[in-house]
Amino acid sequence: MRQLQRLVILAGLLAQPGIAAAQEAPATPPAKNEQGELSVTIYGNLALVQDVRQIALPRGKSRQEFPDVSAQIRPETVTLSGEGFGIVEQNFDYDLLSPAALMNKAVGQQVTLVRTNPATGVESRERATVLATNGGVVLRIGDRIEVLRDDGLPVRVVFDSIPPNLRARPTLSVTLDAAQAGRRPVTLSYLTPGIGWTSDYVALFDETAGKIDVQGWITLSNQTGTSFANARTLLVAGNVGQVQSGWNGSRPDQERPRGNTPGTESGGEQLGDLHVYPIEGRTTIANAQTKQVSFLDVSGVPARKGYEYRSDWLSNQTEARSAASILKFSNARASGIGSALPAGTVRIYMRDSKGQAQFVGESAIPHTPGGSSLALRTGDAFDVKVQPVVEKRDQITSDEWERYDRFRVTYPDGTVKEVTRERPKTYYRTRMRYIVTNARPVPVTVDVVQGGLGRWWWWRDLRVPEESIPGAQDNADERHWEVPVPANGKTELTVTFLTPW
Repeated sequence: MRQLQRLVILAGLLAQPGIAAAQEAPATPPAKNEQGELSVTIYGNLALVQDVRQIALPRGKSRQEFPDVSAQIRPETVTLSGEGFGIVEQNFDYDLLSPAALMNKAVGQQVTLVRTNPATGVESRERATVLATNGGVVLRIGDRIEVLRDDGLPVRVVFDSIPPNLRARPTLSVTLDAAQAGRRPVTLSYLTPGIGWTSDYVALFDETAGKIDVQGWITLSNQTGTSFANARTLLVAGNVGQVQSGWNGSRPDQERPRGNTPGTESGGEQLGDLHVYPIEGRTTIANAQTKQVSFLDVSGVPARKGYEYRSDWLSNQTEARSAASILKFSNARASGIGSALPAGTVRIYMRDSKGQAQFVGESAIPHTPGGSSLALRTGDAFDVKVQPVVEKRDQITSDEWERYDRFRVTYPDGTVKEVTRERPKTYYRTRMRYIVTNARPVPVTVDVVQGGLGRWWWWRDLRVPEESIPGAQDNADERHWEVPVPANGKTELTVTFLTPW
């Protein structure tokens, strides 16, 4: 896997601009904080933080402060558990100390302006009263009103003190009522957005050998305003229900190719109906940091390339269109992967004639249980084309009339009459030709899929009396044919459909 690991550096740069493909991006070491023993469980872009701290409580009521919590904490989710005390009140102070907040809190108060003469370097000081900070700072200096301008001149504002309701760090304050004094462990738990994870996969495909090497990366990001030091971290894959959280799904631009089937193999750690991926050891998730951790590294997974073309009903193209390139493999134990795969993006590479790995396409996968078969669309084939043509379409009318609706009518006088409604039934005969060409020096097989065969739930009377290659009906709406095409050659598939539309 050394070659694949070198390839990951390139893949990481393509996937996440500005992020080093090593374990983590450069970040300033977090300052010493007052957190205790941390456990962080991350669900997509939501995290459960559990922080065990040792605190000394006096007997009776006291106000205890818990700094270094997430700046995006959801206060309604906070719980504080321990022995020998009850919770009277809790507050989250999120008005953080910043130049703007400091100036806003100084409205009506006096500050000191320090100006430096750019020519002489001499400093002068003036007392000023802050009148407003709406779109700019308005000051009263003696008998004049002045606007503090950002014109590049050396001037700074000196405040007499920090307002008591401004915090240097996000802080949760709780009023507790303890039966006895003493030091004891308490567990602070809360939910917070702003910290999340995604998964990405790098696959090196050897078409000749029919194998792929796969490496999976977890990317952690933290935008909560707080660092979480030396935390035991669990990653949870799956969709967690949240009230009024909105819809987080995606609508792919193209249909997923045929061949994706869910597996039935169990394995790995689970939490209810979710899958859990623990990060080995402990890790620090610094604020404003992106960290990458490897969670999957396998070689020699059986894989094969295929082609697929989807045709809409009565599609009659004047020019050939490219077939889709499809990569197929399984995450079953027998293949060498043997684990469920969290949703993410798979980026596929192949080696060129000089042995250099080159990017050939990417595809998203959903949360995939173990033992599944995957078919990933990696792009459009340059040399494999399909042209659907409507050769002939005519109408077939039966000589008989068909009864299709019968009902009873009861009149006000009690008379009952049976009514039958009839109409002639009309069929259409459609002859399609699919011209499949292959400019590659090797033979290929193209899955040609005809869609649009099922019209509405009551009208699915489809018949296929003739086809030059035996096909298979996947469902009421689709039928497919596996069309072999020789190297540098052409194959024509002809099919006749009988339909009521």
